Amino acid sequence: MTPPPAAGLTVWLTGLPSSGKTTLAHGIGERLRAAGRRVEVLDGDVVRARLAPELGFSRRDRAENVRRVGYVAHLLSRNGVTVVCALVSPYRDERHEVRALHDGRFLEVHVAAPLDVCAQRDVKGLYARQRSGELRGLTGVDDPYEAPEAPEVVVPTHRQTVEQSLDAIWEAIVSRSP
Repeated sequence: MTPPPAAGLTVWLTGLPSSGKTTLAHGIGERLRAAGRRVEVLDGDVVRARLAPELGFSRRDRAENVRRVGYVAHLLSRNGVTVVCALVSPYRDERHEVRALHDGRFLEVHVAAPLDVCAQRDVKGLYARQRSGELRGLTGVDDPYEAPEAPEVVVPTHRQTVEQSLDAIWEAIVSRSP
């Protein structure tokens, strides 16, 4: 296996809830650590609870959450850490803003699974809560998700195994080697 580049990089996984972002983030983090890289995995749920507990799920609050995580990822990646971020990050504008902040140290991964597949997986019970009327503003259902227009990697998690998705992400990271 070819080692990844030594310079810092932010690998930004975006996709609908239950598309597979967290699974892939931790998997690629493990591969990077095994290759001797300094790695931080920033999972959207964990980071939101620690870094932005006062934020809700309005468009403004979601944008602010993405900006905060993006800034932390920027600080780490400019200091040689590979940062793997797993956030729904539903709006293109904020993802573009985070990309620009990184000055080339950014790899966008669209974790692409159709809404019906994500709803079947329903890892956190969000889709069931939305269907019952207990939850409003679920991304992809009654709140928008703007899929990336030109991500470096697309992983259709409904059509490939976790290992195949990890391989695609790994290859994109390795291709950044000088």
